[in-house]
Amino acid sequence: MNGIIFEAKIEINSQNSQFIQVLFFLISYSMGIESNKLMTRIEEKGGTMKDLTQRQDAVNIDSKAYIQATELLDFNTSSIQALIEKRKWKTLPEKERICQIYDYVRDEILFGYNEKDELTASEILQDGIGQCNTKSTLLMALLRAAGIPCRLHGFTIDKALQKGAFTGIWYKVAPKNILHTWVEISYQGTWYNLEGVILDQAYLVKLQQKFKPQRKNFCGYGVFTEDLMAPQITWNESDTYIQKLGINQDFGLFDSPDELYKKHQQDLSFVKRFIFKNFIRQSNNKNVSQIRNMELTS
Repeated sequence: MNGIIFEAKIEINSQNSQFIQVLFFLISYSMGIESNKLMTRIEEKGGTMKDLTQRQDAVNIDSKAYIQATELLDFNTSSIQALIEKRKWKTLPEKERICQIYDYVRDEILFGYNEKDELTASEILQDGIGQCNTKSTLLMALLRAAGIPCRLHGFTIDKALQKGAFTGIWYKVAPKNILHTWVEISYQGTWYNLEGVILDQAYLVKLQQKFKPQRKNFCGYGVFTEDLMAPQITWNESDTYIQKLGINQDFGLFDSPDELYKKHQQDLSFVKRFIFKNFIRQSNNKNVSQIRNMELTS
């Protein structure tokens, strides 16, 4: 792809032993991990990806399904209710309510990798970190708790946009297609896509400083955007995006993450999940943290 930049210049030393890396490589190779596929595939529905990500579906935006709690959207738990009360979100006008909840999940829940996608909103809040799927769950829970109707859109993205956040052998053995979601909110009769919540600004600013000369399509470090210096990440009655260009499959709309995960999950065996939970994600989170805190010379 012309103008797309794949960068992996930041070298982070892994804390895992050489023995563990070699063992993991052998396990991965023997299981054919590089041929990983998602458990389910969508049928071709026609239209381009641009059509799919920009369409406004004719649905009943007053549906109770868009404001109710679920097992994963557990916004009635004490920790979430305490946060909502502390921030006084329910007292704000609707637009400001959305803005403040959106900014909170984007910047105060740092970009990072949780142990799995299927966490409850209260567990994600306790983790204090999130990626696309877990941040979507928390964002939905907080929005619904504040009376904002919302739904979930499911996709897969190409792993290329994770290069740099994933490094070394961990990137090589990652599935080609990675499960991806964004939240859609109903505001004044229109549905808006909120994908720009994934990366906290402290992390994004360091990427912008590191790759400042690059203003064309940028792919890597959790980003796939048309302009790294000015991505669409601020909600102002508009769609927000940070990884949209990496979408390669569309699973459609879901009332909740609970419904999505009943039909679509990352195809990982018990062994692969164990390795991700105990080795890969720790390595990736250390890498992301070092990028966020790195010192750059002018």
